[in-house]
Amino acid sequence: MCTTPWLDRVSKESYNLPDEVYAHCKRLGMSIVTLTDHDSIDAAEKLRGHPDFFVSEEVTCQMPSGTEVHIGVYNIGERDHVEIQRRRKDFVSLLMYLWFASYVPAFETRNGQMCAEANRQAAALARKLGKIAIGGSDSHTMRGVGRTYTEVAQARSIAEFFAGLRAKRGRVRGADGTCAGLTADVYRIIQAVLQEKPATLALLPLAVLVPVFTAGHWMNEKWFCRKWATHFEDAHESPRMLWDMRPGAERI
Repeated sequence: MCTTPWLDRVSKESYNLPDEVYAHCKRLGMSIVTLTDHDSIDAAEKLRGHPDFFVSEEVTCQMPSGTEVHIGVYNIGERDHVEIQRRRKDFVSLLMYLWFASYVPAFETRNGQMCAEANRQAAALARKLGKIAIGGSDSHTMRGVGRTYTEVAQARSIAEFFAGLRAKRGRVRGADGTCAGLTADVYRIIQAVLQEKPATLALLPLAVLVPVFTAGHWMNEKWFCRKWATHFEDAHESPRMLWDMRPGAERI
């Protein structure tokens, strides 16, 4: 369900069907496909039988400060999902688990729902920290599915795709997000809510407020981006990351 207060009682975050998303991506020419639902692999499990599909999820995690972050975790199994969900409210515990699994090697530098400014700053931070750049649509409706993606030239299998990413041969492709696109997506979700739960028709007059809500959200995203961009620009040194430790450093 949607996590926005009040809406969490009536609306899902997305009404896309897994089979339709997969078929849409293939029609767009994508050779390898994944889905990243919030804290769930139910939809991804339905597509596991396809040889060109791998299971992933978007993990909602709480930092020690109380800040909520979303972490994309790719190419996992059911056992990984269970362990990740068990640890996701303890950031340090989750990080230690993912440390052994993937060393957090990549940053998402183009998100199809985020403004161009935020994506540029994410790309700059990835370059500064020497991280692999990846892209994804983050689409909650069919409009943006497969329109922002990660490309590894000549990768013919999932294994070759990830090998290419690790070798930094990946390229981020596709569109940035726009406020107008976000607003249109919210209206599409409202339409799906009304079809699923006709009783919510009484709330339809509130739909006129959607552009105000999305504009406020868009401005907040820009403010957040500029705040943290300034923080990293002012830093004299790159922060020391756990995955940058030398072997045996934990004994020093």
